[in-house]
Amino acid sequence: MERRVILQTAVVFMCATGLICGAAEAAGDGEIRLIVRADDIGSSHAANVACIKSFREGVARSVEVMVPCPWFNEAVEMLNANSGYDVGVHLTLTSEWTNVKWRPLTHCPSLVDDQGNFYPMVWPNPNIGPKCSIREANPKIDEVERELRAQIEMAVKKIKNVTHLSSHMGFGGARPDIAAVVDKLAAEYKLPVRLEGAQGARMEKAETSQQKVAAFVKMLETLQPGLWIFVEHPGLDVPEMRAMGHKGYEDVATDRQGVTDMFTSPIAMEVIRRRGIKLVSYGDVLKEQQAK
Repeated sequence: MERRVILQTAVVFMCATGLICGAAEAAGDGEIRLIVRADDIGSSHAANVACIKSFREGVARSVEVMVPCPWFNEAVEMLNANSGYDVGVHLTLTSEWTNVKWRPLTHCPSLVDDQGNFYPMVWPNPNIGPKCSIREANPKIDEVERELRAQIEMAVKKIKNVTHLSSHMGFGGARPDIAAVVDKLAAEYKLPVRLEGAQGARMEKAETSQQKVAAFVKMLETLQPGLWIFVEHPGLDVPEMRAMGHKGYEDVATDRQGVTDMFTSPIAMEVIRRRGIKLVSYGDVLKEQQAK
């Protein structure tokens, strides 16, 4: 499935750039600490509701907001009403879905297609068609920096609890100078993109909600002492999200409903309680690291 390739590539990018890096290290006396990160709040109303539900009724402790997206304003209200939810600016240079698009905040002709929308993909994708990616567009680096800077400034202006940055679909892998711009902005705004000593937690492939819950529980049962990050995309199986998707990833609504079910699963929360897994956020860890 196309989605699997995208997710695997994103994990490789995160490891390569240090977003998650190093082996898991013992925290305290054999403590297991886990960051559950909910991505793509702002991209749709369904994603907004699901991301908040994953925090209020579930295990998510960090959430990534997409500033250029159509439901950003609602996301701002929801996040500020849930100020304990740690927020990352999910820097966005792509607009992947076929039937809903978003555009940059700034004038950046080299980053958009002939309709003025962000390109769908980071890398060429035969399912989508020719000239569909950032890599093929070869955008001007000054336009990339201007757009990313505008997204960061909008987020910190509107949202109370922004602590870090991340990259939607791993766009920094498109070119080294783009990754370098992200690093530059992270240092300038004091919003890190890296958590030293963390390791990415991964679960087995699963399709249905029941399978996802089972795979998530199995992952939780096998976590060893250290700091772990688990990233997924909550959503709802509703008409809005059923209209989303692209060739190769058409089951968006059912897939992302499964993530919400997984993040709010009483079975998963019982495993976390029984094993003494400490749910933490990027902000929690960054405060600890900065205090050293």
